[in-house]
Amino acid sequence: MINGKSQKIVWLEKMLRGMAVLVLKKYNPKIISVTGSVGKTSTKEAIYAVMASKFRVRKTEKNYNNEIGLPLTIIGAESGEDSLFGWGRVLLKWLWVVLAPIEYPEMLVLEMGADKPGDIEYLTSFVTSNAGVITDFSSSHIEFFKTIEGVAKEKSVLVKKLSASGLAVLNVDNPHVAKLESQLKCNVVTFGFVPEAQMRATDFSFSYVGEKQDLRGLSFKLNYKGTTLPVRLNNILAKHQIYSALAAVAVGTGFGINLVEAAAALENFSLPGGRMNLILGMHKSYIIDDTYNASPVSVAAALNALGEIAASSKQVARKIVVLGDMLELGEEEEERHREIGRKIMEVGCDFFVAVGGRMRLAGEELIQAGFAEEKVFYFASPMEVGKKMKELVAEGDYILVKGSQGMRMEKVVEELMQNPQEELKMLCRQNKHWKEIAWKKV
Repeated sequence: MINGKSQKIVWLEKMLRGMAVLVLKKYNPKIISVTGSVGKTSTKEAIYAVMASKFRVRKTEKNYNNEIGLPLTIIGAESGEDSLFGWGRVLLKWLWVVLAPIEYPEMLVLEMGADKPGDIEYLTSFVTSNAGVITDFSSSHIEFFKTIEGVAKEKSVLVKKLSASGLAVLNVDNPHVAKLESQLKCNVVTFGFVPEAQMRATDFSFSYVGEKQDLRGLSFKLNYKGTTLPVRLNNILAKHQIYSALAAVAVGTGFGINLVEAAAALENFSLPGGRMNLILGMHKSYIIDDTYNASPVSVAAALNALGEIAASSKQVARKIVVLGDMLELGEEEEERHREIGRKIMEVGCDFFVAVGGRMRLAGEELIQAGFAEEKVFYFASPMEVGKKMKELVAEGDYILVKGSQGMRMEKVVEELMQNPQEELKMLCRQNKHWKEIAWKKV
């Protein structure tokens, strides 16, 4: 074992790294890399939407943001998993890419994850980025970093390694990220809602359509270097997802795409399954499916979004919050879950459904704050929630469903959907691999 990894995995990582280096050397694509505690995938998807309007682009798929996945993205191959035959196919694909005169992407949009110290250092040791985006530094998945400062130290490696001609795109609404601006030698574009942001969003609002004023998406004004431009995001619900759009436009301008073109590319941009997607639910309700993963920051943001949607709706709307445990919080686990209970009280809801032993703490905190005990429900697993929800849900309700990946909260959404046959294309974790994994207590 080396650093907790088997010799086989270490050898595989070294082999894939060497293969990726040869591919990059041959084709020399422009590389845009994204890291942060939350928002990496959404930002990567938005950047891809903007850049694909002008260039041949490849992006990180699935969870290919680590020592094995990143080289596979560069090669353009699927993981071989546990199959020797599968890894043989990866080798053949690599040989084809290296030896044949193929039309390789002009740009790569790569997501870089970090579960422990040294991860970003390793990834940037063989991937030289032209642009680096930092979405956020927070307590998400802090277990192996101990503090937010530890997270910041690790993930800031991405932009600190950029050359003087490189571009760093920083979310200055996050104070830990904002500190980086003065430390960098490269070009910097900042984004956010604060007045100091160079790429700034203002005048946020929701869009409603039709006689029944069905929720469609949101809009905002983009302000950059004296120019103000209205932007519509037809498939986006959460105000915090505007950060992804701002980062994408900032990257686009760095590569010669003007504001109008970038905004047009984002108009019908959609997020992958499980990331604040609006799905029609039973009894003509609205499900806000945010089941891909959860952290204290992303749960708070989702709750804020729920409150804003219901408050601005033209119809009287009840709010039902269904939350599963947040995992990988280490010593902060109890306090972070109790904070969520206080946040729910602040935002307001009509019913709270807690799934898992950790989220029970949020329910207890909510009741202590004065919330009606009979409107709080506890379940041990996501499979137990459906029956109670069928009793609770009424027409026009907004139902937020969220939890860490291991909680499999998409199983709740499956039970609540108006058209369950659409789950494969709308929900996260619907492939054969995930379907074969039974839920277990974590």
